[in-house]
Amino acid sequence: MIDDFAKDNLHGRLRRDRKALLWKLDGLSEYDARRPLTATGTNLLGLVKHVASVEARYFGEVFDRPSPEPLPRWQDSDGSDLWATADETCDQIIGFYRRTWEHSDATINELPLDAPGHVPWWPEPYPNTNLFAIMVHVLGEANRHAGHADILREGLDGRTGMRPEHEQQIDEEARAAYCAKIELAARAAAPIKA
Repeated sequence: MIDDFAKDNLHGRLRRDRKALLWKLDGLSEYDARRPLTATGTNLLGLVKHVASVEARYFGEVFDRPSPEPLPRWQDSDGSDLWATADETCDQIIGFYRRTWEHSDATINELPLDAPGHVPWWPEPYPNTNLFAIMVHVLGEANRHAGHADILREGLDGRTGMRPEHEQQIDEEARAAYCAKIELAARAAAPIKA
């Protein structure tokens, strides 16, 4: 009984984070979705592509259920899953992610939590694992990158939140006052030397 609860709970949270991550692309131009927004090149569409690739590998190869999506061999990973090429559209990457969900969900639904898996890219003694551990790992990845997407989107146009139904109209004056309050507290805690 606890296995069913744990599996349903983890799967529900994964579904929630998937939707949140995709929502961060809502209304963006192809340029804004893919342009580098950090010194390391992190971008919103690249985060979606990366999380899709992670899910495809972990819920595919690890359980000998290869993804129907073409993926390079994990040994050949070169970071290209972190950004979109000029000929990859937002719709293509979103489609890849949604098809990956279907494949991942099938793996999750068909296997018990203790189903054995093997992660060849994990060092010894960790490569032999099970569905429960992989669900926790992938949920952590999805959650982490959805958080990155939150910050990137806020930096682009000020939009925040996890779901569209919770989004509130941006009050620039209130935001500025709030940030000024935090700035004053930071300066008071560590005065700037002239």
